[in-house]
Amino acid sequence: MSQGFSTTCLHGFKDFTTNKAHVLPIFASSSFMFDDLDHGISIFTKKEPGHVYSRYNNPTIQTVADKIAQLETLGTGVEASAFLTSSGMSAIYIVMQSLLKPGDTLLAQKKLYGGTTELFQKSLAPNGIHILSMDLSNLEAVEQALKNDKGIKAIYLETPSNPTLDIVDIGAIARIAQTFNVQTVVDNTFPTPYLQQPFLYGVDHIIHSTTKYLNGHGNSIAGAIVSRHTEWMQTTVWTQLKLIGATCNPFDAWLLYNGLKTLALRMDRHSSNALAVAALLESHPEVGNVYYPGLKSNKGHDIASVQMPRGFGGMLSFELTRNLPAVKSFLKNIRLATQAPTLGDVDTLIMHPATSSHLNIAEEDRIKEGVTDGLLRMSIGVEDTNDLLKDIQQALDKINPSLS
Repeated sequence: MSQGFSTTCLHGFKDFTTNKAHVLPIFASSSFMFDDLDHGISIFTKKEPGHVYSRYNNPTIQTVADKIAQLETLGTGVEASAFLTSSGMSAIYIVMQSLLKPGDTLLAQKKLYGGTTELFQKSLAPNGIHILSMDLSNLEAVEQALKNDKGIKAIYLETPSNPTLDIVDIGAIARIAQTFNVQTVVDNTFPTPYLQQPFLYGVDHIIHSTTKYLNGHGNSIAGAIVSRHTEWMQTTVWTQLKLIGATCNPFDAWLLYNGLKTLALRMDRHSSNALAVAALLESHPEVGNVYYPGLKSNKGHDIASVQMPRGFGGMLSFELTRNLPAVKSFLKNIRLATQAPTLGDVDTLIMHPATSSHLNIAEEDRIKEGVTDGLLRMSIGVEDTNDLLKDIQQALDKINPSLS
């Protein structure tokens, strides 16, 4: 049939694909076609698999989500499913919305990423969800809290925590939670499944900010939800995800897919560099506390050695004894660390939590959590080890002893 110019521009394309692509293609399509009415009905009613609309799911996104589920379950004997979300924060929110209802209580680790704490206080709490924060290393107190409050439906934790790298015994918390029929949610962003697999210890759900180490290159924002409760994922979580519209997009998923290819290589180098930097910091007179679970002096070292058998990751924090003036001096003189409010990139990053991630946390609360004015958080990159050590050494040596 003869057709006009505009119609020819708009309709039809010849698919030249003859072989499968070696690299995952980007399916940059908002919707997917049906062969006929019956085909569409079968997909919408889930009588046969198929894609409808990229807010619901997309082949690129689905492939990468499945890869993360594989990594979290590899060698564990656990079956799990995963979804990618628009960010790590949306992943947390969707899990909480799917697990909790007004009147329920969330037992949360006291020391958490500031954004997570703010989300719990300013989004969940006003919607009728009670937030109980406590030190999850006190197992007796955790068990007593579950005995006293039958409204606790979920426990949320980070280990290592952000930014003070506190270590929580995942297995112990999971066992206590199971006794009381309470769900457990672990943020596994810092270690990644290469260094730590929470499913080994009986955890129910895992979340990631894939923006960080899973991607590793600072060029996309996304989150992941991984759960052993596969039916719950395909019903409750999927419904929340599609209706809220917090789905990942194909391009960010594709960038994440490429980053995952070098995850093991990167995490080995991040870990070895961070251990060397932590040892240097621990020996310097201008530095007080050093928070890194790889140090034998760290109170969480023994538990971390079991939970993170391949290494302790690239994140560390440390306190300068002369507080804010010393922080300003150090940041002015360091050369190989970029000041940026993120982590997990291949290059070294540094941040002052008190004036960034924890800015909206009450001063009294953040100080109780160890986020003092002298605290700096470093995401150690994969640079040459000696170059990093020399740079940090010279920046520390330039701190004027008269600062106070």
